[in-house]
Amino acid sequence: MKESTFLYERPRRGERAVLVHIDFAAERDREGLEEFRGLVASAGASEVALVRARRREPDPRYLIGSGKVEEIAAAVEACGGEVVIFNHALSPSQERNLERRVRCRVLDRTTLILDIFAQRARSHEGKLQVELAQLRHLATRLVRGWTHLERQKGGIGLRGPGETQLETDRRLIGERIKVLRRRLERVRRQRAQGRRARRRAAVPTVSLVGYTNAGKSTLFNRLTHAGVYAADQLFATLDPTVRRVALERAGDVVLADTVGFIRHLPHDLVAAFRSTLEETTEAALLLHVIDASDERHDEAAAEVREVLHEIGAERIPQLEVMNKIDRIGEAPRLERDADGTVRRVWVSAATGAGLDLLRAALAERLRGEERRGWLELDAAEGRLRARLYALGAVRSEIPRGEGGWLLRVALPPAACRRLEREGLRLHWREEEGAARAAVAAPQGAT
Repeated sequence: MKESTFLYERPRRGERAVLVHIDFAAERDREGLEEFRGLVASAGASEVALVRARRREPDPRYLIGSGKVEEIAAAVEACGGEVVIFNHALSPSQERNLERRVRCRVLDRTTLILDIFAQRARSHEGKLQVELAQLRHLATRLVRGWTHLERQKGGIGLRGPGETQLETDRRLIGERIKVLRRRLERVRRQRAQGRRARRRAAVPTVSLVGYTNAGKSTLFNRLTHAGVYAADQLFATLDPTVRRVALERAGDVVLADTVGFIRHLPHDLVAAFRSTLEETTEAALLLHVIDASDERHDEAAAEVREVLHEIGAERIPQLEVMNKIDRIGEAPRLERDADGTVRRVWVSAATGAGLDLLRAALAERLRGEERRGWLELDAAEGRLRARLYALGAVRSEIPRGEGGWLLRVALPPAACRRLEREGLRLHWREEEGAARAAVAAPQGAT
């Protein structure tokens, strides 16, 4: 891409930032101030001033009133501010108007989150996803980003409408977006192959979801010993990690750690990370990790459910994990609903308290999805018997006198469907009849 000259230089790490937080009357437009400060710190900026305002509705020109714009400009001059960061989304024209008045770089909440993602992405896939999201966001802001927008001039025989630099930049960005989409599509196909292999092996996937900084990666490390980077900061890790874990009485499961959600997560990021979030949409169970020490954890949980709805994962069964109980003095425990199903587990991923309860709850919830009973196999169905053993589904076996077997099995629904698609018919028997057969079976039953 051609070198481009910005109206104001992009902020460097450690930039002195003037923060702007607006309390809107409408609940849907509000943002948390402390979360905003956490985002700014995660981006590497240092707060030198905070300007707060109250409004019933956004101003179309500046988002805030002209008087507050002058207050921001004064704060920039007095504190040596190098960048102004808004805790809200700004339109391209609002950014341009504000920069002209305050005479320094202006960022909105979306750009701030994108910058954090760009710093944290480590894997090839993560970098592709972040770059795609940044370019999509930048494509709407070219009108304010470049100053060399005059038409290219030619000499004799070269005069004509030509192409503006703005059009050139848009074309180059569009071409790069196409390249990134093709590369991410290859990654998506590779992920799909991995999921198909797990389905063939009937290994259920459990996906960890939750608000950013709820402790998902710490919990993931405790359960899998994966060594994933975890820190007390927003979006500490972006790259998805998948590990296999053996659960007592439930067999092998695959745990998938996903990117943390946040209030008003930029749509460009949701779209760019869709291939990663497909691990969530294909999961057999979601572990919704909630920071129990956060006074606004109910609001954070609601935001997570909204994103799950947006990506089509709202109907997947959930098990809530109330994390960080060590900070609030709570004891580890299980909570069940009226039907006796485990719905919530209270744990501390940092200390390990309650993780035995969580493992038991996971095994119970996954077993609850299984089809259990007795299968009657004749001597010619040795292949089906071998597949059932390979899946870890056989709980006991009773040899039949004519050369067949009675198997007591526990199978997830997906495994049942897979075996039937392979042409391996499952002949289920009532447990009472199988028990009578067990009494009459010859010696050697196991």
